[in-house]
Amino acid sequence: MSRIKARFAELKSQGRGALIPYLEAFDPDLGTSQAILRGMPAAGADLIEIGMPFSDPMADGPTIQAAAIRGLKAGATVRGTLTMVREFRAEDQATPVVLMGYLNPILSYGPEAFCTDAAEAGVDGLIVVDLPAEEADLLAPFAAQRGIDIIRLVAPTTDDARLPHVLEGSSGFVYYISIAGITGTGTGTSAHLAAAIPRLRAVTDLPIAIGFGIRTPDQVAGAVAVADAAVVASSLINILAASLDDQGRARETTASSVLAEVARLAARLRSQEHLA
Repeated sequence: MSRIKARFAELKSQGRGALIPYLEAFDPDLGTSQAILRGMPAAGADLIEIGMPFSDPMADGPTIQAAAIRGLKAGATVRGTLTMVREFRAEDQATPVVLMGYLNPILSYGPEAFCTDAAEAGVDGLIVVDLPAEEADLLAPFAAQRGIDIIRLVAPTTDDARLPHVLEGSSGFVYYISIAGITGTGTGTSAHLAAAIPRLRAVTDLPIAIGFGIRTPDQVAGAVAVADAAVVASSLINILAASLDDQGRARETTASSVLAEVARLAARLRSQEHLA
């Protein structure tokens, strides 16, 4: 059983949803991002999403765009991101790690080589924002051969006719984008999510995570009330950015401030355990 499948099964038995916090690799530097990554499981992360910095992150709003720029300036590469995961795996064999990124760097690396190295490093899943279902064979066969889940994004604008096609071949979980827009802007209303998630349940047995615009403990709780997980990204990056000095360098409190927010969000979910 994959780490992702095992983790969701474990959480289902506990009667609660998953918290999936996000960090951008190398933001604002390698050491700080490594410290955040290492500290996330103890802070309450159930799964972890790591962004691979890219110069043209078209789905991301200003907050994650700025994080990607900081990461690239700090020397982030695909290989360096995989090394981060490999070092994390030396200490943690249980927490699922999902990489989020864009197709161009993977094509430059070589899809087969990337999947080989990602599996060896301990990556469990991939979210490739600009990989449409029609071109999934560029990556999916190599990932499947190495036990890496391809996690598909579903937007509010994905209609019933296209939905099964988008989800064909997906595994791990489904990532539902709560808004028709970029990261870090609005969030889907409770009424919208209550209508959207059953539509997904009708065509997939995979767990469903809600992301884009999830910031507060109440929003996290609202997301897992109708789905299986909440992804929190921009709000954590905002906390990191606010902690930097005037030159954009990390302070001693940078990692701890991000981890404290992860713990605050996780505490809200754990307070709901067995209440669902």
